[in-house]
Amino acid sequence: MPLNIPNTLTWARIALIPFFVGIYYFPDSLIAPADKNFAATLTFIVAAVTDWFDGYLARTLGQTSAFGAFLDPVADKLMVAAALIVLVHLGRVDSLIALVIIGREITISALREWMAKVGAAGSVAVAFVGKLKTAAQMSAIPLLLIQAPVLGFDSASLGTVLIYVAAVLTLWSMGYYMRCAWPELMKRSR
Repeated sequence: MPLNIPNTLTWARIALIPFFVGIYYFPDSLIAPADKNFAATLTFIVAAVTDWFDGYLARTLGQTSAFGAFLDPVADKLMVAAALIVLVHLGRVDSLIALVIIGREITISALREWMAKVGAAGSVAVAFVGKLKTAAQMSAIPLLLIQAPVLGFDSASLGTVLIYVAAVLTLWSMGYYMRCAWPELMKRSR
């Protein structure tokens, strides 16, 4: 496991998850609910920025590695899953939406792993629809966490619309990746 700046940032993102979840376990007498929402939102945004930054640094510094390529998406999925579970617990996201998004992440991760094993990873490379899904999801989650007006907009309403958009794009991207992998799946199932 190469220890470099990008991988350290990825590990830091994973280390933020217990802090992120733990914020909501403090009694309201110690931390007001609005402050919990702010701290959780800020933590999620820091994690999202380090996700972009570690990839940028890996490419710029020439510090890409197979381990980093494995760990980075795992960290992303863990943070998103933790955020969705917290949001379901807080009653801000429907459990079906969280199940769709988390289930898709597990399914596509498994599909990509299998496709890599059979030497066909390129057929399930990240597509534009996947990037749209990620953008909608990463915009929705902070809006749902903050629960305060953002630039004059009702963050809860906007976040709810975006998380539904993310769920639709989640299903669309899953269909796209499954369709791309289908020939290889059929060939290997014989």
